[in-house]
Amino acid sequence: MPIEAISISHHEAIRIGNKIWQNECGGKVIGLTSWNEGEDFASLGIGHFIWYPKGTRGPFEESFPKLVTFISSHGAKLPQFLLSASDACPWNSRREFNEAQNSSEMKQLRQFLVDAIDLQAEFMVARMQNALPKLLNEAPRFQRANIQRQFDRVSSTIGGAYALIDYVNFKGEGVLSTERYNGQGWGLLQVLEGMSELEKGVAAVEDFARSAASVLTRRVRNSPPARNEARWLPGWLNRIHTYSNA
Repeated sequence: MPIEAISISHHEAIRIGNKIWQNECGGKVIGLTSWNEGEDFASLGIGHFIWYPKGTRGPFEESFPKLVTFISSHGAKLPQFLLSASDACPWNSRREFNEAQNSSEMKQLRQFLVDAIDLQAEFMVARMQNALPKLLNEAPRFQRANIQRQFDRVSSTIGGAYALIDYVNFKGEGVLSTERYNGQGWGLLQVLEGMSELEKGVAAVEDFARSAASVLTRRVRNSPPARNEARWLPGWLNRIHTYSNA
């Protein structure tokens, strides 16, 4: 089946990027360099892109090194410590990261991210545009037509591009075997699998938000008790609610 590229203007990409920045850390510059309690990775930039320390590889897809490569390929100047460092986060723990908040490396990193807001937005758009072939490849053959239909249904709606870009940045494509609890994922693929309606317009985004809320609630129910993911669910659901109000 044909896969058509979704056209998003630079201006719209920036608008969506700023909304995602607001979702992640209230649109605050200090929030561009974060390490959340209970996590074993740094969360950087407007999309809180994941960066693992050396020797650490968790179940979630690492995206910050890919962002750095994307920004560099567009001619942006990288901080010196990023040029000389490996792909690994130089801070080994949340404590180390927080203690370094006023270090020269952290200030360089934060300024780099401030200067590259537009490229971070474009990076997230590109990830969403590249997602559909991955979803169709991963999905059972009998589900592929519905997945493309639901993707097209949402993407053709005002506010739909924001919902797709935010969710795939927020919870991934849903194609990695490591991103599963009890064999069930929580990415974009699983949200689209949970949709079956045909009506377009606002109803499409509302259907997407309904399915996303169900998928995230299931994730929390399936999650290891030690992670206490229930503490995050209200914020996740509030974020999903913004899709219908985009």
